[in-house]
Amino acid sequence: MTGFTSPSDEILVTLDGFVATFTLNRPQKLNAVTQEMSDALVAATEWANESDDVRAVVLTGAGDRAFSAGSDIRQLDKYTTPWEFRNRVDYCDALRELRKPVIAAVNGYALGGGLETAMTCDIRIASSTASFAAPEITLGWIGGGGMSTFLAHSIGASNAALMLMTGDAISAERALAWGLVSEVVEPAALLARAAELAATIASRAPIAAETAKTNLRAAYSLPQLKAIEYERDLQTICFATEDAAEGRAAFAEKRAATFHRR
Repeated sequence: MTGFTSPSDEILVTLDGFVATFTLNRPQKLNAVTQEMSDALVAATEWANESDDVRAVVLTGAGDRAFSAGSDIRQLDKYTTPWEFRNRVDYCDALRELRKPVIAAVNGYALGGGLETAMTCDIRIASSTASFAAPEITLGWIGGGGMSTFLAHSIGASNAALMLMTGDAISAERALAWGLVSEVVEPAALLARAAELAATIASRAPIAAETAKTNLRAAYSLPQLKAIEYERDLQTICFATEDAAEGRAAFAEKRAATFHRR
């Protein structure tokens, strides 16, 4: 039991210990995201944010062919004006609202919005059969869920330009060499490795883990001196928590700490 019921069977949510797994469940369509799926992701992220039972999240795709092929292109014509399209509720926006650490387990194609979805996550690990592309340019537009800024920060301006301006795919091995993913594992080991990483994070002080995520995001946009100042403020907030007191006590008593997200 998760304490959460997904409004769509195209988003599966499970809970094991303190780790929630969100699975994009439309494998016959390469887990391309519909508005129904996007709405379900919004609901799942809201639940995960508010639940003390969730300390880390794994995001993956059903089947072995795709993590996600991005938005279901056939549904894009339903928008009556470009302005309506501009102001849609986007699944990448939903995932950015997650305060808990998120690991993407990329098990196949991560294309367009699927690549943006993976890059929205804090840590990315990939199957050796995964591939990554920003193919929007082949259809006449560019990504709109953070594609350029995430790629530039992850793989550098030149590599980002290569992906954005050609639309060509890169392999998991190249993604690892460029820093787009942290690890590449065999397909059969992917979910177990993601769960292992998530369980390790979930065993740490939850408020500190969420604060580390907030701090990393700020570090991308703040000048260095301001980033250090902000980090010091966040450190002080963490230091004042009950979990920090428990951590200090456990260290002094030479025992494992038990954290309660307080």
